[in-house]
Amino acid sequence: MKLSDGFDARRLRPRESGNWRLRLLAALGALFASFGVLLAMAGSATLLGRPPALGPLNDSPGAAGVLLLVGLLLLWGGISLWRRCRRRMRRGNDLSMAPHLMKKRD
Repeated sequence: MKLSDGFDARRLRPRESGNWRLRLLAALGALFASFGVLLAMAGSATLLGRPPALGPLNDSPGAAGVLLLVGLLLLWGGISLWRRCRRRMRRGNDLSMAPHLMKKRD
């Protein structure tokens, strides 16, 4: 015998809160990554012999190397933050799965 009169499947799962925090963090990660690309390009341009792009900030090769390193670190950190937030946004409040069982493209 079926008892489907008062059954509502939407009541079984808790309501999702907004993803605005994760979206904001993903946007911040993308901003860090783009800023890291710009810094790395300015540092590498100075190391390759082009005129300094940032004026007196990277006149010497040592300062240009530091600028390149900081740019690459910002790029790496921004991409990892963006990917982590994107993965959490795509994962719903379903059953918890181990991260290595998710699709490889996520």
